[in-house]
Amino acid sequence: MIELNSHYEPKEVEDRIYAFWQERNLFATKANPGKKPFCIVIPPPNVTGILHMGHALNNTYQDILIRLNRMRGFESLWMSGTDHAGIATQNVVERKLAKEGLKRQDLGRDKFLERVWQWKEEYGSTIIKQLKKLGSSCDWERTRFTMDEEYSQAVREVFVRLWDKGLIYQGDRIINWCPRCQTALSDEEAVHHEINGNLYYIKYPIKPTADSRQLTADYIVVATTRPETMLGDTAVAVNSKDRRYKKLIGQTVILPLLEREIKIIADEFVDSKFGTGAVKVTPAHDPNDYEMGKRHNLEFINIMHPDALLNVNAGEYAGRDRFEAREAIIEDLRARKLLEKIEPHTHSVGHCYRCNTIVEPYLSRQWFVKMKPLAEPAIKAVKDGTIKFYPKRWTKVYLNWMENIRDWCISRQIWWGHRLPVYYCKKCQETGSLNSKVKSQNSKSAFNGITVSKDKLDKCPVCGSGDIYQDEDVLDTWFSSWLWPFATFGWPFQPSVESRKPKAESHNPQADLDYFYPTSVLVTAPEIIFFWVARMIMAGFEFMGKEPFRDVYIHGTVRDIEGKKMSKSLGNIIDPLNIIAQYGSDALRFSLMSLTSVGQDVYLSEQKFELGRNFANKLWNASRFSLMNLDLKVVNTDLCLFFKKEKLELPERWILSRFYSMLQSLNKALDSYNFNQASGILYEFTWHEFCDWYLELAKPILVNREPFDSAQGRQSAENRNTQIVLYKVLEKTLRCLHPFMPFITEEIWQKLIVGAGSEPAPTESIMTQPWPHIQKQMIDKKAEGAMRIAIEVITAIRNLKAQMKLTSAQIVKVSLLTKDQKTQKILDQVSKYIINLAKLEGLNIGSEDLTRKRGVSAIAGNIQVFLELEGLIDIEKEIEKLNKEIESLSKDVKAKEARLGNKEFNEKAPPEIVEKEKELLAAGKEKLTHLNKIIHELKK
Repeated sequence: MIELNSHYEPKEVEDRIYAFWQERNLFATKANPGKKPFCIVIPPPNVTGILHMGHALNNTYQDILIRLNRMRGFESLWMSGTDHAGIATQNVVERKLAKEGLKRQDLGRDKFLERVWQWKEEYGSTIIKQLKKLGSSCDWERTRFTMDEEYSQAVREVFVRLWDKGLIYQGDRIINWCPRCQTALSDEEAVHHEINGNLYYIKYPIKPTADSRQLTADYIVVATTRPETMLGDTAVAVNSKDRRYKKLIGQTVILPLLEREIKIIADEFVDSKFGTGAVKVTPAHDPNDYEMGKRHNLEFINIMHPDALLNVNAGEYAGRDRFEAREAIIEDLRARKLLEKIEPHTHSVGHCYRCNTIVEPYLSRQWFVKMKPLAEPAIKAVKDGTIKFYPKRWTKVYLNWMENIRDWCISRQIWWGHRLPVYYCKKCQETGSLNSKVKSQNSKSAFNGITVSKDKLDKCPVCGSGDIYQDEDVLDTWFSSWLWPFATFGWPFQPSVESRKPKAESHNPQADLDYFYPTSVLVTAPEIIFFWVARMIMAGFEFMGKEPFRDVYIHGTVRDIEGKKMSKSLGNIIDPLNIIAQYGSDALRFSLMSLTSVGQDVYLSEQKFELGRNFANKLWNASRFSLMNLDLKVVNTDLCLFFKKEKLELPERWILSRFYSMLQSLNKALDSYNFNQASGILYEFTWHEFCDWYLELAKPILVNREPFDSAQGRQSAENRNTQIVLYKVLEKTLRCLHPFMPFITEEIWQKLIVGAGSEPAPTESIMTQPWPHIQKQMIDKKAEGAMRIAIEVITAIRNLKAQMKLTSAQIVKVSLLTKDQKTQKILDQVSKYIINLAKLEGLNIGSEDLTRKRGVSAIAGNIQVFLELEGLIDIEKEIEKLNKEIESLSKDVKAKEARLGNKEFNEKAPPEIVEKEKELLAAGKEKLTHLNKIIHELKK
């Protein structure tokens, strides 16, 4: 007899099972003409990352889909890898250097990059190891890194192609600048947060002239949230339709503190309702002012260094930090009586997505990608249904952003990342000899001393000069990750490139890409729809001519039980590795799926993971009971042939029908990415129908079975049939649960298969078994209906016993009354199951003589269930006890009614307290009604 341990210990199982899978190379994939492909590319975690609950949620979704489709017969590839995470990784290494008393500038670029690569080799695989603890079944041999040389070749290829098409350009624009990281950020990387700031009202004196003497005012008041930038003002603007300022348009004002003369201009952009209706115009430090400056041909004055210290253009404030300068400027304005007032003002301010520093709108020369031409096919693909978002509401969000897309700032002023493949020839720039764009045969393109090349250059391809240098900037991290669905396969297939991590010899990159691309589904979070999802779709159409994936499943954000986003600063993080250590990976996975509705945020506390732990224990105990009581010599048979041949009892017909009905619902939920519903379906069937009911129905037959007659080679038909059905349903249920709970199902399945006498092959695993097929001939709605009635009656009897404080094992007499002849006939059929499971001495069905007996009753559907109490309890004492309980409860109800009728209580008490009182009052009234009903029945 094969036995499971008395308790499930995840720590003893999970590492051993994962090693079993890896040793047998069960996650490996290849282009297989005999199978249909199913492919997911993992959202590459940052190489700096450690597993957090968001990773656990996201990767559980993906692993479920991969394991499911592997079992459904697809060649299922989960492409793994990590992202170099330019700013984040550079910050980590810089902090490490700071502990040594060094800055990156002390090392120089090359030495610093060596240190980053050293750090990556030492710590970069941490997140991969942690994903394995979660049970992720990626094809790890294919693991990619966005700074691999082969991958870098793809990045350079894309840059050159876009440059040659005129879609990449360099220009002076207002960008988001992080003074801490000292680099440009894209609009999506400048995350806006509401902050409580101030609105400063500043007087700008009007220059006295012959015309201005006729004016009634000596100054114009402007309102601003950033007074420090006034040092770069080159105009004051009003709306031309604003009657208050019509006479001031064209006048000259004196810029306070710097005493520079600037004009008052009219522009339709100005909102007359904001502040005073007059605004300062700082073209070098505000995106809207930048556009206004271009329209009015204003001067652009940059007053800041890249570290946000003010420069010489700031006059006496030079050298001060921007916020320190703000305070000094306000004090100086107040001293000169040029500060009219300060008002509290809440407004949205951009913050660096990596270090949370307030970003500075900053005039800077950067590299950009023209996005509108790239967006057109990506918009069309979603509109025509080629790509579908789940939930559907994200379609509108995506389209709104894409239809209003702005050019993408792709250059970053850091050292770690893909360096721009841009070279400058000093000789060509000095002579200006190249006046038109040229492209040589080796894919280098040049323009006015600028050469863009996939290959590293040591001399100018135009004039031959060796006096060339490469651009210092690196590309935005997302410029490499937007190529992820196809660059991970080795595109553009340059045979001369040697990858830092060689691929398995059996892989043919071009064949793999042709086979697995487009991928099947992308699973990701809403916060990177614009960063990554939209850009991957654009890149897919631009460079592959096809969509990168067909479905996009957007899941919610992980929050704490109060709805706050988990973060270190709030101290509300739940570490998934701690949950795995405490409850096991399967418990973590199943809990997350059970608690997360489609596309909704998930609210977590550590206690909520007990759901998955308890479910794993229930499955283990049920499987242990089954293994202990199955005679595994008789169960290895074809279920379909067995079903046709044998006349099964109702419990067996019922559980087979329920399993295949469950499977229908499960498939529907999984095919629509409704993981929460799918886990609920599995939970309900496994816990309640299989464990709570079928095992209880089968227990008397299994425990009291006749020993196997080796001479005759048989047991009783009922006993044999029960064992076969139990074995088959358990084995198939394990397969259905496997994508959600891979470790415990593998452990049980291996024992079950070995015990059944079919020693698995060395590479055989539950994960390579076929997904169960629907057997419609086994779905029997009549059997389901009959057993449902039996279960409802048994449940009602058990509840009546508990209500009267009788033990569940107490033998009692019960009568069932129904006026429906069909129901009465079913009750006759299921009576033996009711008697057995409800522990009845006798069962009277259909008698009209119920009212003469003393007892309690309940309703189960269209059946009155009557429990006789004479001889079991002292009825008079029970009535006395119930009357005392009613008296006490009535006082409590009246007190709550009085409190809720008190106007002062309703007005002053917190809403949640008032609501709680209402709930308690309703519950008290309901219990009173119930107790009075019991007394009424006992007095009959």
